[in-house]
Amino acid sequence: MIVGNSDPSDVGPGIRTIREELGLSLREVSARAGLSVNAISRIERGDNSPTVASLHLIAEALGVSITEFFVKQAEQTVIYLQPADRSASEYATMQIESLGSGLRNQQLEPFMITVQPGHAVDTKPITHAGQEFVYCLEGNLCYRVGDQAFKLAPGCSLLFDAGQPHYFWNNSSEVARLIFVFQAASGHPMKRHTSTP
Repeated sequence: MIVGNSDPSDVGPGIRTIREELGLSLREVSARAGLSVNAISRIERGDNSPTVASLHLIAEALGVSITEFFVKQAEQTVIYLQPADRSASEYATMQIESLGSGLRNQQLEPFMITVQPGHAVDTKPITHAGQEFVYCLEGNLCYRVGDQAFKLAPGCSLLFDAGQPHYFWNNSSEVARLIFVFQAASGHPMKRHTSTP
């Protein structure tokens, strides 16, 4: 099935931009997606109209949703979101809601994260460019930054250089809800936090 009414030249640049921001070569995406380098290259250039199946494979290889290839956000000077307007991603033990994107020259990436009890996906430390701010709204979350461990309870906050190895986990019996703010930088910091090691 071909994606309806989508000009392939609209989809390709979005795929290329995300791939380059993640620092992945065509060959790496090809291996992850199970598609040929030539097929992905032709999609990126707009020479091929991708099928829904190939878009799913590429999205999974890049760790993004297909909508990121299509959504065009006009740069704005003010972003206002009501709770129903937030885009959310669901994972087995975590939900991530964007609290704002599409601002002209955006330098911050705010998210609300809900972490289920037992969440331990991030036990392999990650690093990314920029700074990271975490504020605990409810529940408890353990956070390790470098050699230091922190227990975040409601009202606790953490600010650090995200170039240090860091990860979090919820070993409590309660849901934890937090505000995360990343300094916008290439490499999609939120995707680094949600990709499995």
